Amino acid sequence: MIEHPTDFGTLMTLEEHGPDTWVGLSAAYRWGRIFGGQVVAQALSAALKTVDEEFLPHSLHAYFIRGGTLEEPVRYEVDRLRNGRTFATRAVVARQSGGAILNLSCSFQRAEEDAEVQTARMPLAPDPEDTSPREDDWPWIMERRPLTSYPGAGQSMGWVKIIDPMVDDARAHVCGLAFTSDAIQFNAARSLHPIQVPQDKYQETFMGASLDHAMWFHRPTRADDWHLYQFDCHGLTGARGMTVGNLFSADGTHVASIAQEVLLRERK
Repeated sequence: MIEHPTDFGTLMTLEEHGPDTWVGLSAAYRWGRIFGGQVVAQALSAALKTVDEEFLPHSLHAYFIRGGTLEEPVRYEVDRLRNGRTFATRAVVARQSGGAILNLSCSFQRAEEDAEVQTARMPLAPDPEDTSPREDDWPWIMERRPLTSYPGAGQSMGWVKIIDPMVDDARAHVCGLAFTSDAIQFNAARSLHPIQVPQDKYQETFMGASLDHAMWFHRPTRADDWHLYQFDCHGLTGARGMTVGNLFSADGTHVASIAQEVLLRERK
């Protein structure tokens, strides 16, 4: 019987299983399969274990291959593709007994001092303390404060944070951001669909899933502080929605850019 982690620190504790291979457990998510952000975060954490301490991720690209079961550990196999003086590249495959569930590529960079320019601007949004969590929201690990996405808007925004205080480790916080980055974008695609249903009718009307996920890390922030995700949906086609967004810390710093294609298939 698996003992499911109930906090982010325990969730990110991976057990070494041979050369460049680690195993992680899943939280007991109420919808019955592994949260995609968890697999991305754990895969990134496994890759980080194979690069020198001064390297931090600047980008990752992932494909969600199949839904993961909660009742099995996930095995992360890391391939050291390149070790350079400034950049390092890794590939990670996450597996369960049914086969691969995620394929992730990530690139790491040694810190460099150079031009510092921010053009992205944080959109107007109420403070997280002035918003309310959804009634069906997570009771542990992550807290979300999604803002209303009106029909036809093609946009979604929301405040997110890891609930438990985290250690002062840049690597831990970048994994925390990877975890929370799979939390807000669906509403941008849903708001564009010709069929609009209440939240409690969504699961019986649509089949939804994250298909692929890309993230570029620009500046550090704490994952256990409130940070704002803002997404635009660039359209729907072939039961897929393309969402592109930005992540801002509470002080308006542009922390990351994100792109994700989501499955939004009407059940027929």
